[in-house]
Amino acid sequence: MTSIPAEDDTAIAASQPADLESTHHRVNGVRLHAVTAGKDTDPLVVLLHGFPEFWYAWHRQIEPLVEAGYRVLVPDGRGYNRSEKPESIREYRRETLARDVLELIRADGRDAAHVVGHDWGGIVGWDLAIRHPRAVETFTAINAPHPVAFRRQLTSNPEQLRRSWYAMVFQLPWLPERVCRYDDFRPLERALRGPTAPGTFTDADLERYRQAWRREGALSGMLAWYRASARYPSMLPRTGVDTPTLVAWGRDDAALVSELAIDSYDCCTDARLEFLPDTSHWVPHEEPDRTTALIRERIDG
Repeated sequence: MTSIPAEDDTAIAASQPADLESTHHRVNGVRLHAVTAGKDTDPLVVLLHGFPEFWYAWHRQIEPLVEAGYRVLVPDGRGYNRSEKPESIREYRRETLARDVLELIRADGRDAAHVVGHDWGGIVGWDLAIRHPRAVETFTAINAPHPVAFRRQLTSNPEQLRRSWYAMVFQLPWLPERVCRYDDFRPLERALRGPTAPGTFTDADLERYRQAWRREGALSGMLAWYRASARYPSMLPRTGVDTPTLVAWGRDDAALVSELAIDSYDCCTDARLEFLPDTSHWVPHEEPDRTTALIRERIDG
């Protein structure tokens, strides 16, 4: 396996228009890597990535948010890129992932933050908003279903069950890692590039993702989010979300049915639902300016 110098993420951060700082935080028993930008005194926005990405998933949104007067914190989730990668699947339970974010917010000297999540990052955001509502000023979920909505659709909608086949395959030991690594991570590249317009993910983008995927233990850490979700179902204290919420959804998502967006919206007491036509699962990449505008509309509230 090719080793990746620790400086690579610092170099990526330096190449971005915004003045990013690469940092590490010891929170919730693990060491998490994150990039930050903006003034310490500005309101905090936390951007949470999904599978199979890392903090770089939000590189198009960071500078505009900083210029709008916000401080931005973008972590690598545990198991990803330069964050620590516990071996036990139990260490990737959803409530544990949510507490990671809670403690990152506190590590930045805040009691609360605006939270934005895409894919798995959004699922963790839902959990955080349910368990620790005082820590979430506003929540933006982008193609990320409320956990109760997902369970409901998975058990009642055959189409969602069909689309979730890959998550079931991920429960197998070692084989998914081998498949993902095939031909220099070609399956993961296809997951990103396949449903999106040409040029959405550049060759340079994909090489940065490959660097993250090559890190020792990264593939198993990334897949552990799926494995823990199946083996250790989250017991939520309640289902309703009172935090001001935006549910943004690319209608052409190949993995998640649009009914999930409606069901997720229905789980909130103060929410807005925004569908993006002709947009796949990868909304922040396909529609970066629209994504930033939607985030701004929610957090500026």
